[in-house]
Amino acid sequence: MKTKILSTWLFSAAFALLLAACEKESRQVTLEGKTMGTTYHVKYIDDGLVDNLPNPEKIQQQIDAVLKEVNNQMSTYQKDSQISAFNGYNHVNSLFTVSPDFAFVVEEAIRLNKITEGALDITVGPLVNLWGFGPDKRLNKEPTAEQIAERSKSVGIEKLAVEKSDHKYGLIKYEPNLYIDLSSIAKGFGVDKVARHLETLGLHHYLVEIGGELRGKGKNLHGKPWQIAIEKPTFAQGQAVETIVPLDNKGFATSGNYRNYFEDEQGNRLSHIIDPKQLKPIQHNLASITVIADTSMTADGLSTGLFVLGPEKALEVAEREKLAIFMIIKNGQDYETKMSSEFEKLTK
Repeated sequence: MKTKILSTWLFSAAFALLLAACEKESRQVTLEGKTMGTTYHVKYIDDGLVDNLPNPEKIQQQIDAVLKEVNNQMSTYQKDSQISAFNGYNHVNSLFTVSPDFAFVVEEAIRLNKITEGALDITVGPLVNLWGFGPDKRLNKEPTAEQIAERSKSVGIEKLAVEKSDHKYGLIKYEPNLYIDLSSIAKGFGVDKVARHLETLGLHHYLVEIGGELRGKGKNLHGKPWQIAIEKPTFAQGQAVETIVPLDNKGFATSGNYRNYFEDEQGNRLSHIIDPKQLKPIQHNLASITVIADTSMTADGLSTGLFVLGPEKALEVAEREKLAIFMIIKNGQDYETKMSSEFEKLTK
């Protein structure tokens, strides 16, 4: 009897040791690369529970392929991209076939145009280019009123439509020279695509960032939600932190005009963000706005549109639409901060 008990105990101990040997200690894997004229960073937690998880090198190759596909569809800097082909397509009232992802992003941009009262307008590309912030040659002086008037003829979200039928997706122009620019929303979509790819691999604890647009899910290596810092708007590249927020299954995007700008011949600082109603770079005291939304694509688009509106109107829209926003406002030589009710909930 004693021999049987001892044998059972030895077997149990050996089995426990075998299980312990098989268990892997959780580790954080960090990947980085270049895309969309900027950089990307991906962190994920490998807890050893995912069977047949590709090695980090293979996962990075897959991420690069995902982002290359987004660029092939939505980059105005690529002459052979879908968006470049559409922009060069001058037929009106005619369906131009695009990928489902392309149509999805344009459809979201149109929806956000309404939410931001026209401030986010992906057809404003001709003016972005004219003011020197697109793939056209950079300008060092303000365009003339005549140049602005001529370019503005082809601007307006009402001149664009998305059509879906029989599992086919397409865009329609109602103005032959309509030109769309998805730079205000495509990076966020790229973040979401990478996040979805990680989930198909069985990874549910990750943080994805492209050019400052983020999406986080699950916990970091310390078992806490990913902590994201919002920078103070200094003209030197970042380092000063204004506040920190947790990010769990949410998208995060910030827009500001304190870094991407140029000066005209008179020394005036011209923002890279164009007001589609004023047809020129925005001019107000909002230094930066951060938006947290269900997806990075939505946060990306909203951050641009709300930034155009300025601090008072942006906060009004955020409260009406229940959006989580955090603003840093320049007040003379100082800065003040304001947040919406939904953002305040996230910090508690």
